[in-house]
Formats: sequence, C-alpha cells, structure tokens
Amino acid sequence: MAEVEGIVRSTGFYRAKAKALVGMAQALVARHGGAVPATLAELVPLPGVGRKTANVILGNAFGINEGIVVDTHVQRLARRLGLTREPDPVRIERALMPLFPREGWALLSHLLIWHGRRVCLARTPACDRCVLADVCPSAGVVAARSRG
Repeated sequence: MAEVEGIVRSTGFYRAKAKALVGMAQALVARHGGAVPATLAELVPLPGVGRKTANVILGNAFGINEGIVVDTHVQRLARRLGLTREPDPVRIERALMPLFPREGWALLSHLLIWHGRRVCLARTPACDRCVLADVCPSAGVVAARSRG
C-alpha cells in the first residue's frame, strides 16, 4: 500500500486513492481474471469506480460510448451553455445524451473539459476569445458578475 501511496501522493487524497486502487486491482483479479471489463455494469461495482470513471474507461480504452463523462468542467459548461439546468452529474449526463450523436460522446467530454480548463474558467471565463460566445447565453454575463 505504501508504494501505491507514494505513486499517487501528488494527486491529493492519496491514502484513499491508493486504497481504492489496490482494492480495484484485487477485485479485477478475483472477479475478472485480471482483465478490465468492458461494461458499465461490471465496472461500477469495482472499488473506486463510479459512473464517471466507468465512462472514461469505456470511451477511452474500449471505444464504447455508453455515456458522457460529467466532471466539474462539463457540469459547469453544460449549465453555462444552457444545455441543462440540472445540478446533478447523472441528470446532466442524461440531458446531454440526446443532444449529441452517440459516436461523439467520449470526444465531447474531452472537448468540454479542455474548453473549461483553457477558456471557460470557473471564476474568470475568457468570453472574448471563446469560439462559442455567439451561441452561449452566459457570454459576458458570467465574466461581468465575477468582477462585480
């Protein structure tokens, strides 16, 4: 356990993450012969794996678009862009799914996360250099509110 803690120490909450990683690895060996399963139903019960992580694994490792990864960036952008008013990640995912083609769900998450980290920042969105500003109902409004 100490070795895994050392590897993940810089990520924060390293003790809990190390415990989940070791538990997940043990469960993979015990339940799946050491192979990573390719279904949401088999991934979610693994220690430390929730719906978001399962969707990341399915989309990136297996090319399976089972759902849309909703992290804090996707959550913020979905609401700012007026795609949903839902506050809950699972409800946001359900609201986004019919709006975008299934084959693009994994890429959509990556694009929204990138945009949220580089342009549409939580406190100071750069609406002046946003490619979505002309269709975003929050363009300029969030930035002005942040200054006030």
